Amino acid sequence: MPAKIPNRIATQIRINEDVYKKTKNIAKYENRNTNSQIEYFVKLGVEAYEKEHGIISILENE
Repeated sequence: MPAKIPNRIATQIRINEDVYKKTKNIAKYENRNTNSQIEYFVKLGVEAYEKEHGIISILENE
C-alpha cells in the first residue's frame, strides 16, 4: 500500500476513456503524473464554480 500523503484522500473515479487519454497526454506535457493532472483540473473546476456561485464552506467533520 502506498504511503499516505497529508491533506489528500484516496478515491476512485470513473472517467471517459478519451478524456483520460487526453489528460494523460497533457500531464506528460506538463511534467505531472496523471493523478496530479486530474487533481489540478478538478481544482480549476472548483475555483471556476466558486467564482460564479460563491465560496463553498466546508464543515470540520466533512
